Amino acid sequence: MEKNTLKNEIASRLGLEVASDPKLLEECQKLCENYGISPQDLQFKWEAATFNSGTFTPAREAARFTIDSLAGVRTQIKRELEQGSGSAKKKTQVRSLASGVASINRNKMPFGLNRNVVAAQLAPEPQVKPELDLDQVIDFSPGGTRGQTNAGPSKVTFKGPKNDLESRKNRVYRYMFERTSERGEVLDSRIEEIAELVQTHYGIPEFTDPVNVTDEEIFVVGRITHDIDSQIKLTDATLTLETSRQISNHYGARIALRFDPAVKIRGGAKGAGALGLFPGAILAFKGRNGGANWFSVTEILALPVLLSSPSMKPSPDDDSFSMMIASGPFTPESDLSYKPWDTFTQIIKRSKPSVVLLLGPFVDALHPLIKAGDIDETPLDTFHRVFLQPLRDFLNSSPGSIAILVPSVRDLVNSHTVYPQSEFQKLVTKSDPRIQLVPNPGLFSINNISFGATSLDVLFHLRKEEIIKRGQEVESVPSLSADDNGADPLSNACRHLLQQRSFYPVFPVPEELCNEINLDVTHSAGLRIDSEVDGISPDVLILPSKYRQFYKNVNSTAAINPSTLVKGYYSSVSVATSAPGRTLKDRLNIGIVKLEE
Repeated sequence: MEKNTLKNEIASRLGLEVASDPKLLEECQKLCENYGISPQDLQFKWEAATFNSGTFTPAREAARFTIDSLAGVRTQIKRELEQGSGSAKKKTQVRSLASGVASINRNKMPFGLNRNVVAAQLAPEPQVKPELDLDQVIDFSPGGTRGQTNAGPSKVTFKGPKNDLESRKNRVYRYMFERTSERGEVLDSRIEEIAELVQTHYGIPEFTDPVNVTDEEIFVVGRITHDIDSQIKLTDATLTLETSRQISNHYGARIALRFDPAVKIRGGAKGAGALGLFPGAILAFKGRNGGANWFSVTEILALPVLLSSPSMKPSPDDDSFSMMIASGPFTPESDLSYKPWDTFTQIIKRSKPSVVLLLGPFVDALHPLIKAGDIDETPLDTFHRVFLQPLRDFLNSSPGSIAILVPSVRDLVNSHTVYPQSEFQKLVTKSDPRIQLVPNPGLFSINNISFGATSLDVLFHLRKEEIIKRGQEVESVPSLSADDNGADPLSNACRHLLQQRSFYPVFPVPEELCNEINLDVTHSAGLRIDSEVDGISPDVLILPSKYRQFYKNVNSTAAINPSTLVKGYYSSVSVATSAPGRTLKDRLNIGIVKLEE
């Protein structure tokens, strides 16, 4: 094998962390040449050495490919040669794969199955550009022929999250390093932020500590909490309010809430006649503490709604586009055939939408067969075979189209398994520029239409914990849409997300649903639903859920639950060309489509 070819294969096998370090890459090359092993054998031997080391630290330092870890691999190779085992290579390969599969059952983590993902996430920015295998490079220029691919000019203008070094580091953060003090500060700052928002909106002079006994009615603000074990659903009897340490004179002490029979709801959705309360919701109340160890509420102040996107001048060019949205799981629990996904790929190849939006899980860590280790390849290989190749075939057949991928915390091809979650690393899609990678949750825009999307079933989590408090409507806010009468429970659940300015306003995570989400409170800035433009709601909100599929207008936002592809549903979105006097609602055409058999 020629030196450049060997170096290219090592870089491809061992990922960005090796490819970006010339010295480490050279040492790997020498190891392969001196001992007559292939880059694949080197990868397997390193994985086996890591698994056998018994080290499992949160930072996963032992899992990173460094000069020090390479020394351990060299020692292992020498030991095998001394033992004279002619079948050592084959046994090492089998043992490495078996160890990776078994790690699903032992740790319920994707770590052991794809070291390239871990290495790429922890690696620093490459200082030198590694050599590439020219046979694997795709030429995306209009006249390109290499790799049989011609991308052509894009049909749409995509704008995703900031991609500078600092922004990427904030998304690919080291989790399991939260300090209690940091969590407290973040939770308090959210209360104070909402307090300022409500104070300005309603013209409130100041907020007072609800623990203080008063004769007159006062305004208070805080987070809805339980007063007992959170395993029990929130009720009127267990409802408490927790304010921030800055507002409270009692270091954020909690106090029970009791609602007046004639309680009023100010600023709620017109026609609702009620407001949903759930653990984690931040709300303001009017009432008083008469000294009975509870705060008597006479008025609930709903949070102000987010503003709609400002009107854009009509584009001189054709800014219409079409989109198809599919959410995982993409194969039934009984097999790994991915038949629903195969059917969907045939549909997009026929219809050739401008955009295909896919939300994970793709290779699902909770799939019974994967949990049992009944697989013959690594998750990354499965993703490349099942998803990446068909996506590339579609993009080749529809020049100018793009695909957008949003991961899930259950994805085995993304080692960042907390929420908010970073986007897939580029090695997952082999750096194909036609495939855009968005975090979970993620905000992006297409032809100046803003989208928000998450693969987490936040609607189910919220509705499971919500209780409804009815009251008299005061200064209620009429909806901008005639079909939003304020009484639909799922519309109101979507409204909660918009009013709380968060993709996941529930806190703490319901105990029976903790297996679905590892919430990192200290990075909750990544959950902001208006982080791109403060105070502005997304035009389209995509919220896959186990609830029945729907499309609803909530205030100025179109909320879509496309269901899951394994249930046989996906969503289609078409946006007509902009024109003077034509609103976004006039341009949008959204449908929920039954998957063709």
